[in-house]
Amino acid sequence: MNHGFIKVAAATPKIQVAGCKYNADRIIEIIDKAENNHVKVLVFPELCLTGYTCGELFLQDTLLNSALEQLGRIVEFTLGKDVFVTLGVPVCTEGKLYNTAAMIQNGQLLGLVPKKNLPNYSEFYEARYFNPGHEKIEFIMVNGKKIPMGINILFRCANLPSLTIGIEICEDLWVPEPPSVRHSMAGATVILNLSASDETTGKDIYRRDLIKMQSARLVCGYIYADAGEGESTTDLVFAGHNLIAENGTILKQSKRFENEFIFSELDVQKLMNERRRMTTFTPTSFQEYEIIEFKYRLSDPLPETKLTRFIDKAPFVPGVKEDRDRRCEEIIHIQAYGLKKRLEHTSARNAVIGISGGLDSTLALLVTCKAFDLLNLDRKGIIAVTMPCFGTTDRTYQNALSLAEHLGTSLMEIPIQEAVLLHFKDIGQDRDNHDITYENSQARERTQIIMDLANKYNGFVIGTGDMSELALGWATYNGDHMSMYGVNSSVPKTLVRYLVSYFAETAEEVSLKHVLFDILDTPVSPELLPPVEGLISQKTEDIVGPYELHDFYMYYILRFGFTPSKIYRLAVIAFDGTYEKDIILKWLRVFYRRFFSQQFKRSCLPDGPKVGSVAVSPRGDLRMPSDASAALWLEDLNKIQ
Repeated sequence: MNHGFIKVAAATPKIQVAGCKYNADRIIEIIDKAENNHVKVLVFPELCLTGYTCGELFLQDTLLNSALEQLGRIVEFTLGKDVFVTLGVPVCTEGKLYNTAAMIQNGQLLGLVPKKNLPNYSEFYEARYFNPGHEKIEFIMVNGKKIPMGINILFRCANLPSLTIGIEICEDLWVPEPPSVRHSMAGATVILNLSASDETTGKDIYRRDLIKMQSARLVCGYIYADAGEGESTTDLVFAGHNLIAENGTILKQSKRFENEFIFSELDVQKLMNERRRMTTFTPTSFQEYEIIEFKYRLSDPLPETKLTRFIDKAPFVPGVKEDRDRRCEEIIHIQAYGLKKRLEHTSARNAVIGISGGLDSTLALLVTCKAFDLLNLDRKGIIAVTMPCFGTTDRTYQNALSLAEHLGTSLMEIPIQEAVLLHFKDIGQDRDNHDITYENSQARERTQIIMDLANKYNGFVIGTGDMSELALGWATYNGDHMSMYGVNSSVPKTLVRYLVSYFAETAEEVSLKHVLFDILDTPVSPELLPPVEGLISQKTEDIVGPYELHDFYMYYILRFGFTPSKIYRLAVIAFDGTYEKDIILKWLRVFYRRFFSQQFKRSCLPDGPKVGSVAVSPRGDLRMPSDASAALWLEDLNKIQ
């Protein structure tokens, strides 16, 4: 819980209509189950203590008295338990009946929140029995105790302040201005919805999308508990469609027509971080709100919430296979349209791009072809330049040549060994000393050539470097680091591979497929050191670490600002069975050291299009000082046992 994870649940008990004791028994069983599973927030459906479909029975004192009696029994059962329970119960005060949510924790009835919007159409006749809730907080007598009741109540955890709970009931969500909007603006990070939503054809999709988007709009967790089997089927059927959402993502949902107990973990720390970075999410101090505090019995240090939610090991890569084509085309179009505009603006009829037979230059060349097609320009205006040197292998060389040929671009081959050796002589570099000067001289020579070719042909230099390399500083300053437009500058390595794979699988020409698949199968390398027996000797991932790990780290560092220890914890779960814990920790340290020390390279990046929620442009997404210290972040990692 010190990382902000709260285990939450939504449960639909199988009830008896008007059978309050039977219903309380089922609720108590589920509360006990939730406590044993370390659930901290538990939500039951609307009016589940009596049943939502009681109709005229809601006007009977016998039913209402039994509901309060059983509510007291449930409250008493929670004594000594941590779980925060919310359940639906009818409450009468001052001669008026209200459809309320009762908040219970550790033997206390903390408050009652009434439903504001009462449907009175078609199959629903709530307004026949109930009164709309009032926002003003009033104290009413419930089982001999004064209890606050009103819509404007929030429940805040005293020893975990990022958990603040707001309540709305069923129809409240479906109206133009749901109470959850004000609740969130007043500080609620988690919204609970007690519902009895009848089932009709296709309604589950609408309901899911509504909850998903409400959690996104409000940057909140949203727990929705729906009435199910047990309600009267005189006119309606209820499906028990329970959902748990977080900031636009459905974490868990139940099967339709099955009364389920579903649980997941909300990351309230992440929600607070998101709100902090969103200047358009402006908290509002509503004077009329009452904040009621409750407290969990937490140890020091805080207990670890066992995570059951899915942690994607490739957060930059589209996860749904069926959605692949649309997502890939969307990303490629963003890259291509960015380049198209820059070519139009500079009146460039030609583009110059260095190709190595590797992933990055392959994607950049494919995107450039797309931009030329959008401009109705001849692809022969794309000058693909291969510049073999000491580390170039026959495999990458042949793939570079074949790729240019299949794509119909112009091809230039300019060997640079002689020029680099002359440069070594000028600066007094021993050609047998394979140090950083040996490597970077080749990268800078290549950049000099393509820049001068751009001048010669009134062209434009296309950058090939990707975002993972920029995050790690794995680029030669004023070498491959520099271009006139970096089409891959916000595309991480894992996504580069995914996009090239998409091109390979969808290519109509068999020989082009073969080339692209071979490029995908080639180890990532700058090829700046001589090969060994004709094979690549310098493998990037052996030096800086696996890109799938670094992309994972980069996503959670830049997107959510998580602490190193939290990122480590998530990585251990995501890569379980792939990397040992010590390997994950080793490369996480490397990432932080390189990320901080190499910011000076990112501070003077060429322009390039943003394609996702994470980017490292110094003009927009990453305005970071070039000389910031990494000490605090490394210190957090050093505490990991």
